[in-house]
Amino acid sequence: MTGSSQTAGDACSARAARAELRVARPQFVLAISILASSLAFVDGSVVNVGLSAIGESLNANAEDLQWVVNAYLLPLGALLLVGGAAGDRFGRRDTLIVGIAVFAASSALCAVAPNLSSLLAARALQGAGAAVLLPNSLAILGGAFSGEARGRAIGTWSAASAMASAIGPVLGGWLIDVVGWREIFLLNLPLAAAAIGLAFAFVHDGPSVQSKSRLDVLGAILAVSSLLLLTSGLTVGAGGEGWTLPSAAAVVCGVVLLAVFLVLEHRKGDAAMMPLAPFESRAFAGLSALTLLLYGTLGAMFVLVPYLLIEGAHYSATASGAVLLPFPLVLAVLSPILGRVAGRIGSRVPIAMGAFVVAIGFLLFLRVGATNGMLGTLLPAIVVISIGMAGVAAPLTTAVLASVDARHTGSASGVNSAFARVGGLIATALLGSIFSARGAALFAGFHVAAVACAAAALIAGAVAFVLVGRDA
Repeated sequence: MTGSSQTAGDACSARAARAELRVARPQFVLAISILASSLAFVDGSVVNVGLSAIGESLNANAEDLQWVVNAYLLPLGALLLVGGAAGDRFGRRDTLIVGIAVFAASSALCAVAPNLSSLLAARALQGAGAAVLLPNSLAILGGAFSGEARGRAIGTWSAASAMASAIGPVLGGWLIDVVGWREIFLLNLPLAAAAIGLAFAFVHDGPSVQSKSRLDVLGAILAVSSLLLLTSGLTVGAGGEGWTLPSAAAVVCGVVLLAVFLVLEHRKGDAAMMPLAPFESRAFAGLSALTLLLYGTLGAMFVLVPYLLIEGAHYSATASGAVLLPFPLVLAVLSPILGRVAGRIGSRVPIAMGAFVVAIGFLLFLRVGATNGMLGTLLPAIVVISIGMAGVAAPLTTAVLASVDARHTGSASGVNSAFARVGGLIATALLGSIFSARGAALFAGFHVAAVACAAAALIAGAVAFVLVGRDA
């Protein structure tokens, strides 16, 4: 999933930072946050462009390609909240440095992976590193600035994230075409080295006031296990093999473990990895469902569009990455404008209307075919989806903050961000039959996915109208 589409929700976490920070030069903290978060944001979108090349190089089938994506998204979605809690307990700077180091080391392992199993293991380690570095980079950013300066810093961070998300797939596609897919992972190393060096030099902090609380290790294990079982079952069931007893059993066991996880989190209260108190708000529950649906559709789009162009129309990886450029650029231009509109009229209408526009965009994908101009049919759909998401991104941040009391804004924003990643994880797991298709069947599968995404966006819009308060 593209990072630029989730920057507003992640910035919400930055505003909720509570750690005590001492910084020599705040402008360098902004640079650290941009460098660190760009690692997590760009990596996923760049790898999407490289799926075809990875599959050819490592002799990977359709199910394997799904796991190249989901091996990263699963720990990222499941451990994001634990990563933030670790910063509270052990200090945000040191936790951030550990997360960046893990991400860099695993990126190097991806680049030299001799086989698919090694690549998937390294991708999972990358996701765990991203789950640690992302919330702490944003918390450090939020703690280094205050008042109007904080707003400017977050705006700069959001714009830089959008720019990185725009450039990443194009640069990654060019590297794939000219050198090979392994080099896309080496792009992370100089960024990681710069971020670590700046963090050592300019950030000094200690554990927050919550440092004596224990990490919810059991909750983390249950979250990862339940998502792993659900993803495995959905990947096999939606793939070429169809639903079998093992795949159905995996889904059932995943649901059971998820229920156990929720019971455990309820008992732990505010000490839980995912505090359930925010879900007592009807509006927050609705916004969580909306986030899961909408960001699931975006996850599907950012995986399928490059794959369709490369496998179905034989475009280069560079061109396939460039096709996605309108998305972050439109969001960078329109999100601040529509965010101000939401500030005047409330978040409910912009979010709902934005979701409905996203649905229209996905329906425009039905015009895409092997015999007509691919760019002429893909680009209008991507632009329309981008306009719709620009109406959602910034107002969603406001609505999440307004849906819970002040005591739970930090956990609410973190949960919402995790839901966005899990949405992309589930969506990718359901794409197996499309990855295994070729020729006309590939385009037919793409159309089915487009209709399903349009339906999900329509449901999300309806949820916003019904559950989000008028004054949100």
